[in-house]
Amino acid sequence: MASIFTKIVQGEIPSYRIAEDENYLAFLDIFPLTRGHVLVIPKKEVDYLFDLDTETYNGLWVFAKKIAAAIEKTIVCKRVGVAVLGMEVPHAHIHLVPLQTEGDLNFGNLKQKFSEEEFREIAESIAANI
Repeated sequence: MASIFTKIVQGEIPSYRIAEDENYLAFLDIFPLTRGHVLVIPKKEVDYLFDLDTETYNGLWVFAKKIAAAIEKTIVCKRVGVAVLGMEVPHAHIHLVPLQTEGDLNFGNLKQKFSEEEFREIAESIAANI
């Protein structure tokens, strides 16, 4: 069965897309820890990050680096934190989270809430800085 991320890749579920190419997709997390929290995924459905073939794995990190640079240009933050948990969705993915403090990367924190218009504005702003 396709993961929710595969359904996003295929356009079956809407998302706030930041960037994509033939192999990778970046989109806003709809349950963000902070403003500008982005998920970066390979379009190939593989459950566990370390099960990706080497070319896809390396390409994912190169793609994520480009997205992190755009986040830093867009969202006021001290750093962009990186997390790879992989427990909540069976599809390899990287969390890129704008940080003011290390505590901002605590997945136990309350999730931020944004309107559809705010999500769209955040996504467009980050995308414009790629």
